[in-house]
Amino acid sequence: MHKLLSNQTGQKMMLLGNEAIARGAVEAGVAVASTYPGTPSSEISANFFRISLQSDFYFEYSTNEKVALEVAAAAANTGVRAMCVMKHVGLNVAADALMTLAYVGVRAGLVILTADDPYMFSSQNEQDNRYYARLAGLPMLEPSTVAEAKEMTAHAFELSEKLQEPVLLRTTTRINHSSGVVTLGPLKPRQTKSKFIKDPFKLVTVPAVSRNLHVKLLQKLDEAEALAEESAYNAITGNGPYGIICNGVAHNYVADAVADLNLDDRVQTIRLGFSHPLPAQKIKSFLSEKQKVLIVEEGEPVMEQAVKAMAQEAGLTLPIRGKADDLFSRLFEYDPEMVKQTMATFFEIPYESQTPVDLADVPEIPLRPPTLCAGCSHRATFYEIRKAAAGREIICPTDIGCYTLGFMPPLSMGDFLICMGSSIGTACGFSKAADGQKVIAIIGDSTFFHSGIPGLVNAVYNNHNLTLVILDNGTTAMTGHQPHPGVDMQALDIEGYTQISIEKIVRAIGVPHVAVIKPYKVKKSITMIREAIDHDGVSVIISQELCALYAKGIKKPKGKPFKVTDKCQNHRDCMNDLACPAFYVWNDRIKIDANLCTGCALCAQVCPEHAIMPDRG
Repeated sequence: MHKLLSNQTGQKMMLLGNEAIARGAVEAGVAVASTYPGTPSSEISANFFRISLQSDFYFEYSTNEKVALEVAAAAANTGVRAMCVMKHVGLNVAADALMTLAYVGVRAGLVILTADDPYMFSSQNEQDNRYYARLAGLPMLEPSTVAEAKEMTAHAFELSEKLQEPVLLRTTTRINHSSGVVTLGPLKPRQTKSKFIKDPFKLVTVPAVSRNLHVKLLQKLDEAEALAEESAYNAITGNGPYGIICNGVAHNYVADAVADLNLDDRVQTIRLGFSHPLPAQKIKSFLSEKQKVLIVEEGEPVMEQAVKAMAQEAGLTLPIRGKADDLFSRLFEYDPEMVKQTMATFFEIPYESQTPVDLADVPEIPLRPPTLCAGCSHRATFYEIRKAAAGREIICPTDIGCYTLGFMPPLSMGDFLICMGSSIGTACGFSKAADGQKVIAIIGDSTFFHSGIPGLVNAVYNNHNLTLVILDNGTTAMTGHQPHPGVDMQALDIEGYTQISIEKIVRAIGVPHVAVIKPYKVKKSITMIREAIDHDGVSVIISQELCALYAKGIKKPKGKPFKVTDKCQNHRDCMNDLACPAFYVWNDRIKIDANLCTGCALCAQVCPEHAIMPDRG
C-alpha cells in the first residue's frame, strides 16, 4: 500500500512538501486530480499517479494545464472533490479557463495548486502568481511549512465548498522540496461519483449569464474576506511598537530573526497564510498600533502595495517599506541571513553579519554547466542537424524540455525560447521576417502534445517555410519521466491507455514532407534531415529514440560501453563536437567512462579515424 494511503491517524511521518500536499488532498477525500507535470510541483502528481493505481481515486496526466483545469472543473461541478496541479507558468496556460471558472464556481471542492519558482531553479521566469488570485477574484492560501502544507490543502477543499469557488493554493520551491514531520489525519471517505445537475443559466457563460455571475463572484469575494479576518492562518504573534507582515516561507526566516535579534518584545508579526483577499480590518488595526512596518515577501510587492493602500484609507502615515534598494529585492529567493540583516537595518538594531568562513586556501570548485545526459539521443540529433545544415545560415527556435540544454556549446542548438510550444509559432514568424536564414524549430514529444500542434497547423495553413524537428524520446523526461499521449504505457505494465502516433498526427495535419529518423544511425539521419531542410515549405523530422535514463528505468538492454583505442590521433572531434559527459581527459588523451557510457555508438561514428570501439574486455 502506498504510504500516503495509511489510515494510521496520529502517525508521524517524514514527508517531502509535495508528498504532504498529496496527503492533505487524500485526507480531504479528493476523488479526481489532473495535471501537466512541471517542477517544482511534479512529485505531487507522481504520488497521485501511484495512489490511483491502488485505489478508486482518478488521476490523469492531461495534455496541458488548460485541459487539466477543465477536467477538474467538470468533476467539481458534477459534485466530487477535485484538484488540479501545475507549476507557476502552467497557470498561464490554464488562465483562459480559470478566469471564467471563477464566475461559474463549483459544487464540490476544487483546489488549484500553483507552484511558484523563485530564483528559477527550473523555470523560464519567476512570475508571482499571487496576481492571479487578484485577477480572477479567487481566494488564495499560502503554507509556510511542510506540515502546514498538508493541513492547508485539506482546509482548502472545505473553504472551496463553503464559498463554492475554486481555491488557489500557492507554494514555492522551498516548500515543495523541503522535508518535514507531518502528523497524519483521518481519511475522509471519497465520493467518486455524483449526478451533474443541469443549470445552464448559471453554468453556460454567455454574456447575459456572465453579467449575473460577476455580481455573485464579487459577493463571494466579500464573504471570503470576512473568512480571512477570522482565519487561523492569518495569525499575529509577539508584541511591540514595530510590525512585520509576511507570508509563505519568509515567515520562518522572520521568526528566526526575531529570536536571534531578541526582538520578541519590540516586534509584532502578522503572517498572512490566507493571503487573498487580505483581512483588511485586521491589517488596519495592526498598522494603527505600529511606529513602522516591514513587509517581508519574496517576489513582487503584492502585499506591500495592498497594505500601503489600506494605510492610506485609514489615514495612517507610518513608514511601510519592503522592496527597495536598501531593503528587499524583487529578485530570487530570500534566505535567513538576508532577512535578519534587512530587519536589523530597518529597525535600527545593532547586528554584525556572521563572518564568512575563510576559504582563501580552498581550491575553487570547477563549474559544471548543465548538460544532456550521457547517451542522450538529443545530442545525436543536434549534431546531425548541424551537419545537415552546414554552409547555411539557420535560426533555431527551441522549446521547453531536456533538449533546451542543447543551446550550450558545442551543440549550440537553440536561438530563441519564450514558452511551451513557442518553437513552432515563433518559427512561423522567423520564416516570414528573417532574410536568407533557414528556420529549423525544435520541440519535444510531450511539448508537441502540450501546445505544439496548433503552431504546426498554423504553419501548414499559412504555407510557412520551416523545418520542425520533433524529438520523440518516449517520455516526459525533464520533469521525471511522466507519461504523455505518445508513451507506450504497456512498457510500464499499465493498461487502459491509447498510444497516439505523432507521425499520424503530423501527416493528418497535412505536412507535405515527413520523415522519421533513428538518430543513432548518423549518416542516414544527416541525409534525411538535409532533404527536409532543402524542402520548400513545411517539413517535419521525427527523431525517435528512448530517453537513456527512461530506457534504463524500464529495463531496456544496455549496449556495451565503448573505449578509445590506440588508433586515436587526438583530434578530439568526439569531445569538441559532442561533449558527452562520458568523455574525460587523462594524461592529455580522451578516455570514456565505462560506467557512464550507454553504448549508443554516436562517438564511434563521429571519430574520423574510427578509433572508438566497443569495449569487449
